[in-house]
Amino acid sequence: MLITHDTECALSILVELLNTAPEACGTEQLPDVPALSAFVVRQEISEIDSLTPADVTAVQAVRGRLREVFSADSTDRAAELVNAVVAAAGTTPRLTNHDHHGWHIHYFAPHAAIGDHLAAELGMALAFIVMAGERERLRRCEAPDCARVFVDLSRNRSRRYCDSRTCGNRLHVAAYRARQRSAEAVTTG
Repeated sequence: MLITHDTECALSILVELLNTAPEACGTEQLPDVPALSAFVVRQEISEIDSLTPADVTAVQAVRGRLREVFSADSTDRAAELVNAVVAAAGTTPRLTNHDHHGWHIHYFAPHAAIGDHLAAELGMALAFIVMAGERERLRRCEAPDCARVFVDLSRNRSRRYCDSRTCGNRLHVAAYRARQRSAEAVTTG
């Protein structure tokens, strides 16, 4: 699957945004303007003017609609959800060349509100995934106590955990310890 640099960057922002939700991490990670501002800076989101409490509410709403795509029960439903998000944002595709990124497409109007900006940009990244027939790459972590999401960009679509250093290692260590206890029980029993 060929994913452009822009789409890969948007998918990265998408995952980070979705994993700020209370259902992903237990508490709201974007509760106010300073947290949203820090997210914008951390993700290097361009063309954002001042942020307001209304922007926080809009981003939380967009985040919820985008998260639904990960749990859609069919490609038709995923496409319907993506179309609704992108249409509501009023996309305005345009070529741009800024910050040494070379020519690329922005799907939002210049200086659009952050909610519309994210809906257009991240919605289009999801549209490319659905259009390519790669919806199965949109995954939830398989760790039983984790609700985070990720996009599996591995060649063989084999990624199972949001982060192999945390969820993956934790489960591998637990399985190893269970095997050790089982082996000890056999030898002592």
